Amino acid sequence: MTTKLQRYKVWDLTTRVFHWINATSVLSLIIVGVIILNAKLFGIEGEAKVLLKTVHVYIGYVFVINLLWRMFWAFFGNYHARWRQILPTGKNYFHSLKTYAENFFTGIRQQYLGHNPIARLIISLFFILLTMQAITGLVIAGTDLYYPPFGGYFSEWVTGGDPERLKQLRPGDKSQVVESAYAEMRSFRKPFISFHVYGFYILSILILIHIIGVIVTEVREKNGLISAMITGEKVLDDAYMDVGGRVESGTETEKTQDKNDKN
Repeated sequence: MTTKLQRYKVWDLTTRVFHWINATSVLSLIIVGVIILNAKLFGIEGEAKVLLKTVHVYIGYVFVINLLWRMFWAFFGNYHARWRQILPTGKNYFHSLKTYAENFFTGIRQQYLGHNPIARLIISLFFILLTMQAITGLVIAGTDLYYPPFGGYFSEWVTGGDPERLKQLRPGDKSQVVESAYAEMRSFRKPFISFHVYGFYILSILILIHIIGVIVTEVREKNGLISAMITGEKVLDDAYMDVGGRVESGTETEKTQDKNDKN
């Protein structure tokens, strides 16, 4: 039996670059973050801990810039990169979600040119969590290390605006802070710390679900889902279901399956 396969361009270069920078930076932030959370266990303190936090912040800057660029690109990228193809919205979305779930559990193979309905839901949760981590992380960077964009505000707060104290203020050094002001600042940062830590746990679980979902979808649909985020192309047969997807270009290939091979 001969099955015709079509190679479709789906993910543009910007989307693919974002994905891998995001994956690398988030993984790096998780690793460094876990070490910071367990600094006492690893015997890390003083300047070494400050250095570790500094590394975490710089990786965080890469992560934030990359995230902001992706949000911007969702307005101007190709068809599949835009918000309307990412967010779980539209008059037919919930019907598509119900149909996809029913077909998934009954073993019916489904192929989508872009994101399938469940993927759109997961990706939207990712954007919410990543945005929350970015905002809380930038605030914590300001309170811990007095780094931009909020570091100037917090450094003035803890020194009482004293120019001499400001000049000599260093991360990890409390000799130049006004104790009452510093205590107020630490109280202010508590909810940001809580949101950041719990966000980290939820994000870690979501990443695991994402990885499992990609592997399961790759095995069931056999459409080159993983390689598509490298090449930008998916390989689908004539029965793909994402009829709302816009095909930019494609080259047809043929895959021949001989039933007798199984005998």
